[in-house]
Amino acid sequence: MNIRKNDTVQVLSGKDKGKQGKVQKTIPEGKKLIVEGINVATCHVKPQKQGEEGGIIRREIPIYACKVIRVCPKCGKTTRPAYKFVDGKKVRVCKKCGAEN
Repeated sequence: MNIRKNDTVQVLSGKDKGKQGKVQKTIPEGKKLIVEGINVATCHVKPQKQGEEGGIIRREIPIYACKVIRVCPKCGKTTRPAYKFVDGKKVRVCKKCGAEN
């Protein structure tokens, strides 16, 4: 998977198409991501302990990584990943502006 935690991504399809958000967590086994403010569902929660409150909460649920594209932090455009070697290390670069991320 070419998207990492704290990357800014834009949604390509679905109910949140065009929205941008920050990746909070990656789930490599299922090729999914949890993105802040994207794919939000309401969940009904029962109180688990005495004195605790239940209710309806909103939480982000995972979205497939193939439905998002990374946004370059420097130029702000969406870009597919490109890599190059710098001092023997593999680094990600923006295809549009050439900035290293």
